Amino acid sequence: MTRRRRAMLVAASASYAFGVWWMTLRPTIYDAGVGSLLHTVLHVLHSWPPTAWITFDVVEFTANVALFVPLGILVPAWGGRWWHGILTGMLLSAAIETIQLLFLPTRVADVRDVVANTLGAALGVGIAAFLGRHAARSQDSHNPRHRKLIDKRAQ
Repeated sequence: MTRRRRAMLVAASASYAFGVWWMTLRPTIYDAGVGSLLHTVLHVLHSWPPTAWITFDVVEFTANVALFVPLGILVPAWGGRWWHGILTGMLLSAAIETIQLLFLPTRVADVRDVVANTLGAALGVGIAAFLGRHAARSQDSHNPRHRKLIDKRAQ
């Protein structure tokens, strides 16, 4: 791993860790302004038939999935196997929910959050695998043997 790649992974991982902490382990989820905005948006969505199915539970589940997608990308980027990303997502989520249950009475610990977060980590692993395969194919065009074949066809 190059120094630059390591530095980028450290920065991305630290930023992600701070974001997860900020979103999950603060005493309150959001302030009154954010709550009011969310309520207004959900009311608008609920009043239009094609989006009436979008409820707070749907938004929360989707946000929990999205929150753990970066983890599923970061673990393989550090060299972990695909299942490490999924297992890390599940264990981290379970730890967060346990901390919320035991130490943050203003937060609600929920098994559905563990499911959503694990799903997000799995999606991230899938994205990392897809991007990894795409990058490997792109690198094939830089392979001297392959390049020679391409150049012959162009002549």
